[in-house]
Parts: sequence; C-alpha cells; structure tokens
Amino acid sequence: MSSPWMPRRGVSPETSRLLVARAHDELVAGNLADPRLRDVRPLVRDSWRRAVDAFVGAEASPPVALTPEQLEEYRRRHPLADVMDMIRGLLIPGTPSESGVVVAVGDASGRLLWVEGDRELRARAGEMGFVPGTDWSEDAVGTTAPGTALRLDRSVQIRGAEHFNRHVQPWSCTAAPVHDPETRRLLGVIDVTGDEQAVTPQAQLLVDATARAVEGELLLARLRARAETPPAPRASRRPVVTRATLRVLGRDRALLEVAGDGAERTTEVSLRHAELLLMLAVHRQGVSAERLGELVYGDAEASVTLRAEIVRLRKTLQRHAPELVPQSRPYRIDAELDTDAHQVLSLLGRGAHRVALAAYRGDVLPDSVAPGVEEFRDTVRTTLREALLAEASVDVLLAYTDTDAGADDEEALRLALSMLPARSPKRSGLVTRLERLDEE
Repeated sequence: MSSPWMPRRGVSPETSRLLVARAHDELVAGNLADPRLRDVRPLVRDSWRRAVDAFVGAEASPPVALTPEQLEEYRRRHPLADVMDMIRGLLIPGTPSESGVVVAVGDASGRLLWVEGDRELRARAGEMGFVPGTDWSEDAVGTTAPGTALRLDRSVQIRGAEHFNRHVQPWSCTAAPVHDPETRRLLGVIDVTGDEQAVTPQAQLLVDATARAVEGELLLARLRARAETPPAPRASRRPVVTRATLRVLGRDRALLEVAGDGAERTTEVSLRHAELLLMLAVHRQGVSAERLGELVYGDAEASVTLRAEIVRLRKTLQRHAPELVPQSRPYRIDAELDTDAHQVLSLLGRGAHRVALAAYRGDVLPDSVAPGVEEFRDTVRTTLREALLAEASVDVLLAYTDTDAGADDEEALRLALSMLPARSPKRSGLVTRLERLDEE
C-alpha cells in the first residue's frame, strides 16, 4: 500500500508536504493551472477542484446540520447505532478517554453522529467543529477523509495539508464507507482522526476491516431477527417531520426557515412576531398568557394586546408555515422550532468554539426592548464570552476580539496577549488596542 503523500523521487516527506501546502494555496487563489498541482495526489487534486467548483471556503466552519434534539432522535433510529459497541471495541484501544485517537461515525450525507475517543484530542477537534451534528461532507468543508470517502464510496486517507480546509490541516485521518449488507446502499462512514499514525497502511487496513465487520454484524442481526420474528404487516409511510429555524442573530426582522416533505420555505417576519416566536422557542414547554405578556410587553395585564397580536401571527403562519401556528392554554408551538441562537449555545456546549463564534452573527434581535428578548440576548452573549475566555484556543480568542462583541473586551485582549508566544507578531497589535482602551 503506497504512502498517502506519494513524494517524488528524491524528495523528502517534509518537502513533499510543503509542496502540497503551496499547491493548495495556489488552487484556492484560483491558479488552477499552477504546475505545483502535479505534486498532489490525483484523488486529492480532484477533490480540491470539486470544492472550488462548489464555492467551499478554505476556512469555512462546518455547518450545523442537526440540533441536539434532532441528533438524539436520529442516532436512536440510525442503523449504525446497534454496532457502536463493536466500533468502539475495534478502533478505540485501552481507556477510551486516553486512546490517542478520535473515532467518528457519520451518516451517508456526511453528518457526524458520534465522535468519541481521546478526551484531549476531542477537545482540540471540537475547536474546528468536529463534533456530533455538524456536516463534514465534501460540499460543506471540502477534502476530508469522511467526506471524500463518502463521495468516492471507498476508503480514503487524507494527511495534513491535503485537507482543503486550513483549520483541518494539522490533522490526518482515515475513513471507510459502510454499506447496507443486502442492498449495498450507503449507510454512513467510519473515521479515525489523529496524528500521522492515523494514516499508516495499518490504520487503513483496520478501518476497512472494521467497516466490513460492521456490515457482517448488521446482516447477522437481521437474519436472527427474521428467524425469531414473524413478518410484520407492511408499515404505512411515515410522514416527514417538519423542522423550522428562526434566525434572530444580528437581525431586526427575523427569518423563518421551514423544511419538510422535501420542500423549503423562507419567510421574513416582523419584529413583534419574531419576539413572540422567539419566546415560544425559548419556553418550549408552553407559557401562560400572563407570562408571555411580561416577556414581550413587560406587562402581565397586556392580555388584550397579546391576543390581538397572536391572532395576526396565526394568520401569517397559516399562509407561510401552518405547522407552527401557536396553540393556546398554554401558548406553545407543538412542531419543533429551533433558533440560530440556540444552535450557538449548543455548539458551545459541545466544545465547538470556532464554529459557535462563526455562527454568532450578532446580538439576538438587537432592536428589541422586550424584557424576555433582552434577557435571552444577554444569556447568549454572556455564555459565548465566558466559554471562549475559559476554554477557547488563542486563535479563536483572537477571532473573538475582532468581532463587535469582543473588540473592546479588555479581559479577552489581555488573555489573548498572555497566550501568544513571546515573539508572535500579533502581540504588538493587541498592546496597541489595550493602550487605546486604557486612554479611554
């Protein structure tokens, strides 16, 4: 089995890595005919070009594809859930939290469902968004072992600079697709991520063998079930559950996105309707008329005004998203309504600080003076800041200080300064900003 680098004759592996990195920079810059691209394996070069054609950003964060609730439900019914113990036993040696590798299992679309293994490595991988619920397909982040393995329907090894996304280039990974043992339909992908030990020939043999063992176990489980259980009546088609997202970060007028039954709808809603929908999303269990009046109008006695606005909201939703029409006693939305603000909080809880920061596009409904919105706005902003100050890497912390939220955050600036190496060229800029803040 050949090395993933395929270095030219007489060229050291380190020089070959540098050549690949330079070729990547030329490709991203649009120099598709640069001769240095010949130093890149055809498999990787073709994947890079697919990423460029799909307008994938070289530093883009992986999108959040599943909320925590969606992830939990989806994992419970996914075919690979029943073989996770086998995957752990084969790929995570010794004590899982100190195994030296990260093992990820994703679905056929490239969405990560499980990310397990070494505790320290998982924390570092979380910084780049390698967490359950995010999309690591080629169309989302470009060349990676799991995404490219799914695209090519074969096992793949991607080392360091071969990754299209610059944030992923410190890592190396091996991945293999998993198929339905009877129909051969793609079920998902198994990935091992770590240092160079994750892309040895032995690693590829092990990941391939694990994928085949999983397929064999799935077939045996089905045969046993058929032998023990009489045929069940043919089930009726399960309706597609509608999912909706209310985008309120950095927006005065929220954007309501609804997906279900293969269709997607997008509607802009007024500030007042956004406030009502947001409060119903925050209080998922339902809220009384008096409490909703306090949250939106600051007055528990505003029941008449509230009822009139709810009627207008229902009429709007009947036209654009009937699944989200609020119910009464208590006021609630029975369909699942997520918000981009809740997605940021979820990412922070999973340790994906870089992705959370990229997803934070500003304060929650910045023009709203509704008490409930102001409280939630402060919660999101404070949670983001505290998580970054406590756990984020220096690169993520620096990115935070370049946002409106962190530009004048003296504590964040001083912490970033203390984390930078003594000779870092970034120190002078931080010192200047701190001096300016002291003068003010």
